[in-house]
Amino acid sequence: MTAPEILKDLKNRKYKPLYLLHGDEPYFIDMLGSYVEHNLLSEAERGFNQTVLYGKDTDIMTVLNAAKRYPMMADYQVVMVKEAQDMKWGKEGDDSKTIDPLLSYLEKPLPSTILVFCYKYGKFDKRKKTYKAIDKNGVVFESGTLYDNKVPGWIEDFVKEKGYRISPQAAALLGEYLGNDLSKIANELEKLMLNVNSGQEITPKEIQDNIGISKEYNVFELQTALARKDAVKVNRIINYFEANQKANPLVVVLGTLNNYFTKVLRYHYANDKSPNSIARELGVSPFFVKDYEQAARSFNYGKTMHIISLLREYDLKSKGVDSNAGNGELMKELMFKILH
Repeated sequence: MTAPEILKDLKNRKYKPLYLLHGDEPYFIDMLGSYVEHNLLSEAERGFNQTVLYGKDTDIMTVLNAAKRYPMMADYQVVMVKEAQDMKWGKEGDDSKTIDPLLSYLEKPLPSTILVFCYKYGKFDKRKKTYKAIDKNGVVFESGTLYDNKVPGWIEDFVKEKGYRISPQAAALLGEYLGNDLSKIANELEKLMLNVNSGQEITPKEIQDNIGISKEYNVFELQTALARKDAVKVNRIINYFEANQKANPLVVVLGTLNNYFTKVLRYHYANDKSPNSIARELGVSPFFVKDYEQAARSFNYGKTMHIISLLREYDLKSKGVDSNAGNGELMKELMFKILH
């Protein structure tokens, strides 16, 4: 099940006795866990029927003792284990005489208990019998890391759910600068929406005014200037980057440009260059297809390959390999070689 599907069932009071929320991306685990903690029981019911434990400070028997209780003046009780990756889980062996008390419970859980494990920053071992028991009798949700090209779409959905709109440029700008840390993005958007009227479209101007990312001097605009071979604007942006290196670290700029020109290369490879097909192939909004068309006209296949090679070369130089030049000097050299 996806996170929205699980959330929908929870809102409709379609509960399972067991939940394992695990994976590398903590945002969805925290989101589902927070909903369970604050919404499944009323405030009066939570006093007697909700137990929140932390993996580092608890053990299997404490979890089981809580799970085996019956609810008091309520239909359900909730037992949540946060940071479950820090808990000492029982060892599973092939010895038939060995009884795993947790496994015994997971195979026959109490229907009146909702037991939730929030296992973050890694995947639970799917080979374990405990995993298989939860999967059989409850819900297992794996929260995978969102690929960079999916982040702008996630931002648009997040904003829409909150009753706002965001332009494709603004979503792309946020994605470029904040990466795929969804918790960080959500936090910045929550703060931004406090200063924007409900229903208003969030544009790069709102991003600049409230988050501090320049709408004129950013990697997104650098890509556009390179695609148009606008040397004057490229140099303005690079000079801004040099003067604001903390906000524009070279390693991030190089990584973003490498992703961009890799997509330009994929554009060259594509047989079907219709806008919708290219958007699917590159994993971008159809709104941005024209930018890749322009870049492909400016840089043919051979030049694009050369640019990708240059980006790797200058990534090594920025780390001190065969160079002691400063970041600003390296970036100016690189831009000259890309444009000429």
